[in-house]
Amino acid sequence: MAAHTPLPPNLRRGLVAFSGSLFINNKTRDSGAAHSYHPAHEVLASLPLQMMLYFNVYYFPVWFLAEGMMLQLKYQLLPQHYQFLLVTAFLILSLVEGSRLYLGYVGNLQEKVPELAGFLLLSFLIQLPLLLFLLTDSHLIRLPLEMAVHSLLLAFLLAEMAAAFLALKTMTKQLVAQFYLRQLKEGGRGWPGQGGRGSQAAKEG
Repeated sequence: MAAHTPLPPNLRRGLVAFSGSLFINNKTRDSGAAHSYHPAHEVLASLPLQMMLYFNVYYFPVWFLAEGMMLQLKYQLLPQHYQFLLVTAFLILSLVEGSRLYLGYVGNLQEKVPELAGFLLLSFLIQLPLLLFLLTDSHLIRLPLEMAVHSLLLAFLLAEMAAAFLALKTMTKQLVAQFYLRQLKEGGRGWPGQGGRGSQAAKEG
């Protein structure tokens, strides 16, 4: 049974359009690729991405607990504005990570372009800047355990982004190939009828 997706229809259409504009540059080339499309023999889900998502799901609670403990230890030593920034970054990372992993699972396993595009955008626009902020800002009193767990999460994130980019590129091109193949089939069914009407008109004339 297909998993429910939280994405609204308008957002799904926007993500599909974004993916198409990002990866589809030559419609003629894609139209030609549609002739060799074999939907029954090709799986588009990325195994490397799925493996990384699987391990990331188990690693995320470890990161959450470690970062929570480190935050509690150094909270009183930080300036007030850094206390606010650190707590905000921790909360946003924690909340977004669950949604990001869910979209990655659904988008990859069910080969859904909008969900996978959403996964990639959340990774690039939210998680990556926040992790880099936590790793590079010297005023945050970076503890050794904190640096270790952040670095491992960053490694997961970068690898998942690369794998998701390649998977999304493949899925988007395949989606366009299916569209052109469907157009060719529908056009082929329409031609005999048009020819028949032309012959009938010629006989009547």
